[in-house]
Amino acid sequence: MGQIRPLTAADITSVAGLFQYAFKRKETAAPAALVDCLRAVYIDHPLAHESLPPLVYEGRTGISGFVGRHRLPMRIGDRPVNGALIGTIMSDSRAGEAMIGPKLLKAALAGNQDFSFTDTASDISLALGQRLGCTGLPNHSLSFIRIIRPAQWLAGEASRRFRPLGLLRPFAAITDEMLRARMKPNRPRWLAYARKKPGKAAIIRDIDAGTFAELMTELSTRFTLRPRWSSTELAILAGQALHKQDFGPGFMASVSDHRGQPVGCFLYHLSKGSSARVLQMMAAPGSEGAVIDALIGHAADNGATAVTGRTKPYLMEAMLGRRIGFTNSVSSMINTRDPDILAAITRGDVMLNGLVGEQWSPMIGNRFD
Repeated sequence: MGQIRPLTAADITSVAGLFQYAFKRKETAAPAALVDCLRAVYIDHPLAHESLPPLVYEGRTGISGFVGRHRLPMRIGDRPVNGALIGTIMSDSRAGEAMIGPKLLKAALAGNQDFSFTDTASDISLALGQRLGCTGLPNHSLSFIRIIRPAQWLAGEASRRFRPLGLLRPFAAITDEMLRARMKPNRPRWLAYARKKPGKAAIIRDIDAGTFAELMTELSTRFTLRPRWSSTELAILAGQALHKQDFGPGFMASVSDHRGQPVGCFLYHLSKGSSARVLQMMAAPGSEGAVIDALIGHAADNGATAVTGRTKPYLMEAMLGRRIGFTNSVSSMINTRDPDILAAITRGDVMLNGLVGEQWSPMIGNRFD
């Protein structure tokens, strides 16, 4: 019979080996870069806290299970609360022990946190979480997509499955530019994005992680449930989130209205000729549509074929009429008995997903070969 206990620094090499087997299907020793990343994320990170440590399952053959966990310092109104960010769950099928994953998740939910949250739940994890009392968050669980250059987007998607089709990209680029040249400015199309007419457009400025953190903190005051990170902690998270080698360079920008008043910000990654992956988007009340338009325009100007990201309830209405489609691949879910948190969730008055989730993690979007 195994035991569940907190992760220690001495366990990192074993957890890295488990990661290799569970996600890479390799039984070779984990590369040093993966070991270093796991240590940085789960031992040395600002969100790592002894009150809510990651957990390992130690059985007869050693460590055969792991669940990531970080403390999310939040506030509900003026009251400080602590969330548990539940991350990667993995187990070793070779251990000969059943139900390791469910046991770890149950233990992770049973801590002293006011609520537990994840934004990376697979279908299996969501079903398991629901049996353990978690609630799925539909309006946080959709991925949105806005097509900008349809021929290049299709060529890119096809080449991911059959690499030689990437040879079609130059011809797709010519097709897209011909299409955009024929489109009237500002005309909404499902499978293309027209150039914008000049006018009283939003002012977009590229910014650094520190400025992004300050602006995000200011804009977060619209939510009842929101983070209570220091500016330094948030700047560290934002800086880490910029580096995703699989997703391309990171872009951070502020959005101001025509009077120069800040109304939003966004962070996305883009390799030229591919989709822009939005990690964080914030908007002041009443400016949601303007910030969405600024994001799409900024990505289009940088060569994006499409813009994709996760939804949030307060942005959903503004996405209507902007030729944005929705899918679901992974889900957000929450577990809490706090009536104030439950009420805020019901209203959609919460700041979750993006940086208030697992997407900042270097474990997502990087290679360790």
